[in-house]
Amino acid sequence: MSDSGQQHPLNIYYAVWILLFVISGFSYAVDYYQLQGTLRWTLILIFMFLKAGFITAIFMHMTWERLALQLAILAPPIFLMVFIGIMAIEADYTFLTRIEFFTESDFVPVYHHGGGSH
Repeated sequence: MSDSGQQHPLNIYYAVWILLFVISGFSYAVDYYQLQGTLRWTLILIFMFLKAGFITAIFMHMTWERLALQLAILAPPIFLMVFIGIMAIEADYTFLTRIEFFTESDFVPVYHHGGGSH
């Protein structure tokens, strides 16, 4: 902490602890209501980042640190997430380009039945 002798009120910790339980309940509700597809994964990621953010900010005392230390700890993972997103977009583009240019447009699959007569 930047102020070594400072004590933070326990009410902040209790409030965040309860908030983490509420967010975990929402995470559980995503499974309980059997949400599927993009909505499911979007909600799961939002709840995960919210919980990680509250834990880092309050329980790891990041809120009370100097800006330089906050940036030194938080900037590298943010850059990694941005680069992973860029690579995912590039991978989709490459995959779809290969499908477009390396498959025959008039390709029709032919299914053969096993050697028996029907």
